[in-house]
Amino acid sequence: MGRAAAKQVEGEQPRPIIIKKIKKGGHAHHGGSWKVAFADFATAMMAFFLLMWLMEATTEEQKGAISEYFNNPSNVQGASPVPSPSPVQGPGGASTSMIKLGGGMELHHDAAPPAPIAPPTPGTQTATRADDDGAQDEKLDNERLAGLLSDLHKAIDERESLAKFKDQILLDVTPEGVRIQIVDHERRSMFPLGSARLEDFSSDILKELAHIVSGVPNRISISGHTDVRQYNAVNYSNWELSADRANAARRALLAGGLAAEKIGRVVGLASSVLLDPSIPDAPVNRRISIVVMNKRTEAAISAENGNLLMVQEAGPSPAPGGEPVAQQPSVP
Repeated sequence: MGRAAAKQVEGEQPRPIIIKKIKKGGHAHHGGSWKVAFADFATAMMAFFLLMWLMEATTEEQKGAISEYFNNPSNVQGASPVPSPSPVQGPGGASTSMIKLGGGMELHHDAAPPAPIAPPTPGTQTATRADDDGAQDEKLDNERLAGLLSDLHKAIDERESLAKFKDQILLDVTPEGVRIQIVDHERRSMFPLGSARLEDFSSDILKELAHIVSGVPNRISISGHTDVRQYNAVNYSNWELSADRANAARRALLAGGLAAEKIGRVVGLASSVLLDPSIPDAPVNRRISIVVMNKRTEAAISAENGNLLMVQEAGPSPAPGGEPVAQQPSVP
């Protein structure tokens, strides 16, 4: 027996022998990230081959338009090549049309280069785009009305016939245009109480204003106003009185030289639009309002009249049973 066995105590059981096996190497678990990467790769390859197929199917002209669009994009449609944006030429770039595919032909190297744009000569008028016409007209209209307002202020300060009634002539600018209001004074009214006959001084004011307003091509709107005190008469109220006073102002303006075609609207508003709502029976609420209309307001009135004409020309609506409603004869 060996030396280890000799040391064994007599009667003791032998110890068990434990053997450990260690495995080296092996593969770790990678998860599913490779599947996402492979799907991205497959999608990119499909898009690439689709792009190659589309490029093969397009013509040289279409390729040139696409190339020029990405080199010089523009939101202005057109079929001819234009240079880069400049103060004279405006926005440049190829056409955005998906049907005509017009624009520059960059891939056609034999095409003639565009002619250089010469600066405008002094005294000549440069062409404007169609979408600028409305803004240009509105700008000119605003400048014209601003000049009219300045002329009115100057006339009220310098002309004796207007200066002595300066406290009764109000000028301001509204969304409809330049507004001229002639208001009553506590001791000086434009009309006698309950009457539509103009006093001499108010008639003179309107005739003076007619000369100034005639200097612009804009049409005017005339409205008559009363205070809240009711006019007690049979079939006659503040509505009729305000309309009659507005027409009296219209006749005075025509007598002062205003052309009849410059009258765009004459209305009576009674006390529905008070100048001083805090004092409904104040003299300033009794007034004649003349608005030199801007082009936008004139267009709105024309559109309204056109719509009414279309309704009248369409005739009466049919009755529920299908028979047309009998039209009442018009009162001459």
